[in-house]
Amino acid sequence: MNDLLAGAKPVKDYDASSIEVLEDMEHVRLRPGMYIGGKDDRALHHMVAEIIDNSMDEAVAGHATWIELELHDNGHVTVRDNGRGIPIDPHPKDPSKSALEIIFCTLNAGGKFSGDNYETSGGLHGVGSSVVNALSDHLHVEVARNRELYAMTFSQGIAKGPLAKIGAAPNRRGTAVTFHPDPEIFGALKLKPARLFKMARSKAYLFSGVEIRWKTTQQDGETPQEATFHFPGGLSDYLNETLGGATTYAEAPFGGLVDFKDKFNTPGKVEWAINWTPSRDGFIQSYCNTIPTPEGGTHEAGFWAAILKGIKAYGELVGNRKAGSITREDLITGGCALVSCFIREPEFVGQTKDRLATVDAQRMVENSVRDHFDNWLASDTKSAGAILDFLVLRAEERLRRRQEKETARKSATKKLRLPGKLTDCTSKDRVGTELFIVEGDSAGGSGKGARNRETQALLPLKGKILNVLGAASSKLGSNAEISDLCEALGVGMGTKFNLDDLRYEKIIIMTDADVDGAHIASLLMTFFFTQMRPLIDGGHLYLACPPLYRLTQGARRVYVADDAEKNRLMEKGLGGKGKIDMQRFKGLGEMDAKDLKETTMDPATRKLIRVTVEEDTPGETGDLVERLMGKKPELRFQYIQENAKFVDLDEMDV
Repeated sequence: MNDLLAGAKPVKDYDASSIEVLEDMEHVRLRPGMYIGGKDDRALHHMVAEIIDNSMDEAVAGHATWIELELHDNGHVTVRDNGRGIPIDPHPKDPSKSALEIIFCTLNAGGKFSGDNYETSGGLHGVGSSVVNALSDHLHVEVARNRELYAMTFSQGIAKGPLAKIGAAPNRRGTAVTFHPDPEIFGALKLKPARLFKMARSKAYLFSGVEIRWKTTQQDGETPQEATFHFPGGLSDYLNETLGGATTYAEAPFGGLVDFKDKFNTPGKVEWAINWTPSRDGFIQSYCNTIPTPEGGTHEAGFWAAILKGIKAYGELVGNRKAGSITREDLITGGCALVSCFIREPEFVGQTKDRLATVDAQRMVENSVRDHFDNWLASDTKSAGAILDFLVLRAEERLRRRQEKETARKSATKKLRLPGKLTDCTSKDRVGTELFIVEGDSAGGSGKGARNRETQALLPLKGKILNVLGAASSKLGSNAEISDLCEALGVGMGTKFNLDDLRYEKIIIMTDADVDGAHIASLLMTFFFTQMRPLIDGGHLYLACPPLYRLTQGARRVYVADDAEKNRLMEKGLGGKGKIDMQRFKGLGEMDAKDLKETTMDPATRKLIRVTVEEDTPGETGDLVERLMGKKPELRFQYIQENAKFVDLDEMDV
């Protein structure tokens, strides 16, 4: 029998009773941002990732040996695997429907809630397949189980007919899902071969036991039309390929794989690879159950804790007292790392799973990596010495710059201590400090009463900052608001920008929750993107999320960000007694210090949005910024025409 059956496991214990239904799917098409993060290019490709992750779960569980990703000329995409196949028998809670229909038409239905069918999985929330179905104008599923082939077709989340038995399939098993993203949701956006190719390759690195096959008939001039990925070396192979021919301080990466069952008697494992290089800036790419976690989380925290403790202990062992001054910031400088963990029932922040929140992951990853790192340093003293010397130099450089910043901060404070200008914090250390950029003196006055004087600084701007796209360099240099901003930050613009000179750890754009505030925030982000891009890449730029309303019912007080949520709570109530009093904040200046602190400035209760540029789409971001903020109104008008019909007007302040 051919490779479709190779390495297969029995399917008898995976049937319709394995699929749990929690609640009906609602508002996916109306609110796609709640499920895939929006309607943009990233969200579009996230749909493909959701389907691949289901196949990866089958592979990680030992039921599939290969996965195929194919992008067709007509924009449809197909994901196939040779796993057990989605159950097709009637579901116990609704015998009139097959388990397959329940999975694709019901939110929060899947075989991954209880943990009985998968020890670890990426599709935890049970919404992936149903959300993809809801946001596709065509979705076709084929399932080969028990030597029989079944098929079912959907459109916009609705079945176009019952599950059909196609015929015998003696040499086939697994699931094939073909879908086309709905233009009513995503407009003119198209799936890109290069991005899907990269996705397929990274999945193969993350699980060395699976073979990923890539196919496309589309041509973009750089992406192969066919490829097969299988990397027995896992993340170490991935890191070596990523670094290419760059000079490194260790001849081979420090890599490893630990099974949590052996160490903690719990399902899961962690794999990692790290090396240091003087040739490029450091980075870390982390994953949980093959899901990328670009915002990190507990597994990243555990990994860096292990590396930091290990290098300090080695420094003490060899008598290098300066090793004690090394911090995590020094490790990341020039440190290129990949971390992938598999854990049971992971907890993520949000459906898009950008950050891992599972507390136990930090302890398990730290303990697993630390033991191996200590042994690796002791066994390869040449590499260990080179890495230690490099990190000590980075620590000394950091301390020297800190002293320079203390002097610069005092100087800047004297220069900018003017009405409506910088109100600085008292901390002399950049770590933990924040600069809030606010609009106008009124917001600045409220912010002064709400801030933490030790760590939070305020810089009010008068009116709207200059749109830097297309502006002459002489105009940039003479603009008072831009000059004040650069002086407060301690950095120059363009080629003169040096991230090490930045005087604050976080730069937070805090504007009113209205159209003017959004415009000012857009102008500031355009400025930082074009003139201080490393500040964004380094994770230093954030947007504050001030509320639009305050609702009060008796002793119960709730802050609300938009009209939709306000209307829902006005109907539902707040859980208090009596009439609901509503106050709309026309601006930050109308909020008292207590409100502003609780909702927007206190790290314990606020919400921040980190501004990022995706690593694989920097050119696309630049083109979009130029289109929306540049000097050509016809490009802006074209974009509005293409995308206006996808705007949720009930979420806008009109």
